[in-house]
Amino acid sequence: MISLLLDLANIIGGFLLAIGLLVKIPDAGGSLAKGAAKIAPFGWLVAVAALVCAGYFILVHLTSGPRLFHYEVVGLITGILLLMDRVNAGRDTSDPVGKGASAFQTFVAIFGVIAIIVGIQGLFTPN
Repeated sequence: MISLLLDLANIIGGFLLAIGLLVKIPDAGGSLAKGAAKIAPFGWLVAVAALVCAGYFILVHLTSGPRLFHYEVVGLITGILLLMDRVNAGRDTSDPVGKGASAFQTFVAIFGVIAIIVGIQGLFTPN
């Protein structure tokens, strides 16, 4: 059950992180943006779920499990990026650091796509 929650957190969190790239899809971007706007207020819940589930599996797999899996690492990073996005949402965008922010936002969006792929892979991979 916790692994399903981690996979869903990876998928939904990845969607929220990757929406900057997904809105550029022709004929689908507008609908995806509307869906992301409806889910965005609950992004912090997805972040907490990703952090808790990934942290649990990291502790279990490092102490008694076979090895550390990429699902946990991606879930942990997804949770951290979602919380960072939430914290930085109210930040003033007219600061002079704007040039570096676009590269970081691109990295976050690409990582969001990776999180979606890892979450879907986790749904079909037995634990």
